Amino acid sequence: MSAPGQKDKFTPELRILVASLLSFGVIILWAKFFGPKPPVQPPQSNRPAVTAPAAPGPAAPATANPPLAPAAPATKAAAAPVSVAPLNAAKEMSISVENNLYRVEFTNRGAVVKSWQLKQYKDDAKPQRILDVVHPDASQATGGWPFSLVLDDEQLGNAANSGLYFLDSAGKPGCPGPASGEIAVLIGPSGEPTVQVKAPATLCLEWSDGHLEVTKHFRFDHTYVVRVETSVKLNGNSIPAGIAWLGGFGDLTVTNPAPVETVTTYYSEGGKISTFPHKKLDGVEKWGPGIWQGGKEFTGIEDRYFTAAFLPVSGATSGGLETRYWKTSRTVHVNDQDALEPVPQVATKTSAQPLALRVFVGPKDYDDLKKMNPPLHGLISFGWLEFIAEPLFHGLKWLHGFVPNWGWAIVVLTLVINMLLFPLRISSYKTTLKMQRVGPEIKAIQEKYKKYSMRDPRKAEMNKEVMAVYSREGINPVGGCFQMFLQMPVWFGLNTALRYAIEMRHATWLWIVDLSSKDPFYILPVLMGVSMYLVSKMTPMTSTDPQQQMMMKIMPVSMAAIFMISPISSGLAVYILTSSVVGIVQQWYLNRTHPVPVPAKPVRGKKS
Repeated sequence: MSAPGQKDKFTPELRILVASLLSFGVIILWAKFFGPKPPVQPPQSNRPAVTAPAAPGPAAPATANPPLAPAAPATKAAAAPVSVAPLNAAKEMSISVENNLYRVEFTNRGAVVKSWQLKQYKDDAKPQRILDVVHPDASQATGGWPFSLVLDDEQLGNAANSGLYFLDSAGKPGCPGPASGEIAVLIGPSGEPTVQVKAPATLCLEWSDGHLEVTKHFRFDHTYVVRVETSVKLNGNSIPAGIAWLGGFGDLTVTNPAPVETVTTYYSEGGKISTFPHKKLDGVEKWGPGIWQGGKEFTGIEDRYFTAAFLPVSGATSGGLETRYWKTSRTVHVNDQDALEPVPQVATKTSAQPLALRVFVGPKDYDDLKKMNPPLHGLISFGWLEFIAEPLFHGLKWLHGFVPNWGWAIVVLTLVINMLLFPLRISSYKTTLKMQRVGPEIKAIQEKYKKYSMRDPRKAEMNKEVMAVYSREGINPVGGCFQMFLQMPVWFGLNTALRYAIEMRHATWLWIVDLSSKDPFYILPVLMGVSMYLVSKMTPMTSTDPQQQMMMKIMPVSMAAIFMISPISSGLAVYILTSSVVGIVQQWYLNRTHPVPVPAKPVRGKKS
C-alpha cells in the first residue's frame, strides 16, 4: 500500500491492462495444455441445419444447390486432418423405388426425396393422378426436402444436403451392402440418368468432400415402412445427425379446412401424443428450434388422412428418440396478393450414432396403425365425442365386411341404430299423446297466469299446477324429446368418424363420389330436409303454441341449409336421410296402432 500523500503509479487503466494480459495468458495456456482436443463442437449449435431458416425471419433462405467451397471445411482449424478421399457423383440423377403401395423418387443431390406417391390414393384436383404427399413448390421455396440431414452446424448441413451422392453398386466398406433389387438404368430426354428400382430393394448413397462423410442406406419392402440408416463423420469422427421431413406434407387437395390447417407435427412421450399445428409453433423459439428434446417413443408429421412417422428400429429402447419441430414460411399468391404460408417441419434422431430409424409414410388406417410397433392408432382422433364416434366407426367397419360399399354400410348401420332406438320412439310417442291430451288443460292454466310477470311469485303457482297435471297423468315433460336428444350426439360422433376415417376418403355411393365431403349436387340435403319435414308432419305436436309449431316446420329447412353450406360429410347426410325414412315408416305404424286420443276438457280452476 502506498504511503500517505504518495501518488500511486498503478493507475486504474494500467491495472485493467495488466489484468487483461494475465487473463489472455491463462486462457492461452489452458487451451494449449488442458483444453479439449478436436474435433470441436461446430458453432451455431442452436439452429437446425437445413437449407432454409428454421423459422421465418429476415434472413433469406439458402439456395437449393449452393456451391461447395473447397475452403469451407478448413474453417474447422482445430480439426486434425484425416486422409479421406472426396466422393462425388459426376452428375445429378434421379432414383425411383416402387412397389404396389408407393413410388418414391430420390435425387442424388443431397440424397433426399423429391416425390412420394401413394398408389392406392388419388388426387382430388385430378382424380386420375396419384396422390403425392411431398410438396415440391414448398420444398423449392424453403430449400428443404424430406429425408434431409439436420446437423448442429448449419454450414455442414447445407453442404451435406446439396452434395452429389454416389449410388454404391459394388458394396464399399462405408455401406452395409450394394444397391439391390430389380434395377434398370434409363437415360432421360436431356441425357440425365434415371435409376428405377423394384422393391424389395436397398439403396446406399455416399458423399464426401474430404472432411465431411455421409452415408445414407435405405431398405424397402412391400409395406409402408422404410428403414433408414445414416452415418455422418467429420474428419473421421462421428457427429450427431438427424433425419427431417421438410418442405410440407400431406394432401394438398383438402379444401375444408385449408391444407395447411390440417398439417401438424407430433411426438409421443410416456404413451401420450402431443400435437403441434403451425399456430402452436409460433412459440417454439422459447425452447429454440435447435434444441433436441429426448424421451420420445415416436415423432412425425400428419394431415387429416396421412402421416410420416419416425419410429425406432425393432428392439430399441422405448423413449430413445429425440426431436426438433419448427416452421418456416413460403410466399403464396392468394386473392391477387402475396401472403406467407407456414410450413411445419420436424426432425428426429437417436442418441446413438450412426442413426437407425424406421419411417412409416402412408394412410392413417386404424387397423394398420394399431399393428405397428409402437402402435400409432392414437393418431386418429375422434374428438371430444370419442366414446361415441369410435364404437360407431368400428361398427361401421365390421358391417363393411358384409356390405362392400361404404354408403350401403352406413344405411345398414342406420337401420340397426333406429331399431335399437325404436322402443324409445314408442315411449316418446306415448308421452306425446298424453301431453297432447292434456294440452287444453295446460293452456287454460297458462292463460290464467299470463297477466303476471315472470318475476311475480304467483308464476310459481302456475308451474305447480302444471306439474300437478303431469304427475296426475304420469307424464315426463322431457320424455317426448328424449329420443331426438339422444340422436344429436350420434350425429356429431358419426360425422367426426366419417370425416377423419381414411376409409371414407373418395368412398362412392350412388352419385356421391366422396362420402367424407359434402354432396356437390345438394341432392342429399334436399331429400334429407323433405324427409325430416314429413316426419314432423306425421308426429303429434306436444304444444299448441303456434310459434313452437312454426319452429318445428322451419327446423328441416334449416338442417338442409346447414348441410349445403358447411363441410359436413355426405355420409352423415346418408345417415340422417335413412333415419328419417325409417322414422316415416315407424311413425305411420305408431299412428295406426296408437290413434290420437280425444283431448281432455280443461279443469276450471278458481280465478285468482
